[in-house]
Amino acid sequence: MSFDEEWASARTHAQADVSMRLNQVPADPGGGSGNADLGVDQDKLGAIGSAAYALHGRLVKDGSHARTTTTEAATSLSTHGFLTGSAMATVQETWGSQLSTLLDACANISNHLDYSAASHAKEEADIQAALAASQINEYLK
Repeated sequence: MSFDEEWASARTHAQADVSMRLNQVPADPGGGSGNADLGVDQDKLGAIGSAAYALHGRLVKDGSHARTTTTEAATSLSTHGFLTGSAMATVQETWGSQLSTLLDACANISNHLDYSAASHAKEEADIQAALAASQINEYLK
């Protein structure tokens, strides 16, 4: 088969496979309601921030309550030649590192939500002031 014959065959198949195409934007795959307004529920943000703050406080108080006794036990076991001592020390170090990471995450969540609530309140006040100024401007024309 020559190139011209293959090309003609390919065009024929392409034309036969054409279906109707609509020139439109596809439907929203997210299933949104169409309302694009940003809504922030200050009570919910406050509750989440408060829970993160409370968890941080509990973790500071209770997260390392066994640190001293675990370290003493690991030292004592290692001194007496037990391999469990070094394993216990490793567990204590890992727990301390993970506790520190969790404390940082809780503090970050609490601080970020406090900032978000204040930031959204300021933006809302700025928008209200801008709208009030634009309405005054209409009366001055």
